[in-house]
Formats: sequence, structure tokens, C-alpha cells
Amino acid sequence: MKRYNVAVVGATGAVGEEILRILEEIDFPLNNLIPLASSRSAGNSIDFNDNTIVIKELTETVFFEENIEIALFSAGGSISAKFAPFAAEAGAVVIDNTSHFRMEADVPLVVPEVNPEDIAAWRNRGIIANPNCSTIQMVQTLKPLDDAYDLIRVDVATYQATSGAGKTAMEELVTQMQDFFAFKLNESEHNSFPHQIALNVIPQIDVFMENGYTKEEMKMVNETSKIMHSDFAVSATCVRVPVLRSHSESIT
Repeated sequence: MKRYNVAVVGATGAVGEEILRILEEIDFPLNNLIPLASSRSAGNSIDFNDNTIVIKELTETVFFEENIEIALFSAGGSISAKFAPFAAEAGAVVIDNTSHFRMEADVPLVVPEVNPEDIAAWRNRGIIANPNCSTIQMVQTLKPLDDAYDLIRVDVATYQATSGAGKTAMEELVTQMQDFFAFKLNESEHNSFPHQIALNVIPQIDVFMENGYTKEEMKMVNETSKIMHSDFAVSATCVRVPVLRSHSESIT
């Protein structure tokens, strides 16, 4: 079996840590694993398969230097915009977990259970975009229904965990709950969300658009159309809830 040189960009973030956990869990055929992060984290180490691996600094040349074949990006849209082209130029297949490339016409947006045939278009730019987490959940349900019944309209409400906003947001929820049990929740700061998240439900994820929907809600609308090559209407309401992990959805 062929083994691959794999880079995980954003290895110290919440998504990067989960990617590493899954690579370990499924025993992915690795030749070399290269965790990449900012200069602040470079030189630190991670534990992987009972080995200690030193984190390298993300640079424009590291993909060439390490002969990277697969690059998994989860460090934010601005990082993907800057560094993913260098990874692709080095010959790596880039799988980007951010929103930066999702709606670009020559970059496939893929959920393997729904549109695996679109993966072939990765050769256009060397990049495969990973959809929004809530979109992924929804389209796997909608695909067989649309095939059987030709959907006309979908209304979805999501209840999204703090993990969707990153490690700092998860830590903020934990801190606020600790403050609650110490009877000082009113002193807690909120930086990751527009309001206190502990013991609260916030019907806003990302910024509001001119049409009254939030950016997160419009991601679900636009990404669903691209993934399913469909024209049925989608209306989304996205809500942040005070749990660490596990998004939920109600779809009609």
C-alpha cells in the first residue's frame, strides 16, 4: 500500500487536533506526518501514534522541502488563501476546510457521499474545498430525498456547538460555566460571540448580510446548490448553543 507525506496546516487548532486524532484512529497510510503552524507554535511537539513529532513553521517553501503529497488546511481562510497555492504548486492535493475557495467555480466543493464525481476537478487548481459543517450534515440527508422526489424547498434550523467557532470559543464556554458555578457569571467576558454563550442561545452565527440572513446561513444556501447541482430553495436559521461539541439540525 502506498504511503503518503501529509501536512496538517493549523495542527494546534481545534480542527487540526481533530484531524490528527482521526488520522491516528483510522491508521491512515502515512509515510511522514508534518504538523504545520505559525512561528509561535513551531518547535513545540505533538503526540501521534506513540511518537513525538515536532511542529514545523508554515512557510511558502515547506511543501516543496517536505515533498508533501496531501495538505490538509484548517487554519483560517486568510492562511488558506496565502499558502494553499504554494502547496498545490508543490504537487500536493490540497483539502481546504475553510470557506475561502468553496464558491470558486474551478474548485470542487465535495461531500463524498453526495457528489464524489466532482473530486476529479481537483486537477484544475490542485484544491478540493470542504463544505461548511452544517451543510455536510444536511446534504447527506437531502441527496436521497432529492433523487427520489425532486425537492422544491428546504427549511433548516441548525443548533451549532461552540466547537464550530474554534478552540478559544470552547474555552470561553468552559470559563463562563466555571464563573457561573462560582456565582460570578456577570463578571465573565465574551470575546468569541456577540453575547454570553453560557446558559444562552444566540440566533446569530457570523455577520448579518444585506438580505437579513447571516453569512453562515447563506453558506448553507449557496453551498447546497453547488454540491447537489440543484435549484431547489433553501432557507436556513443558524443558532449557536452552549455545548462544546455536536451540531444538530431540524430539516423540513
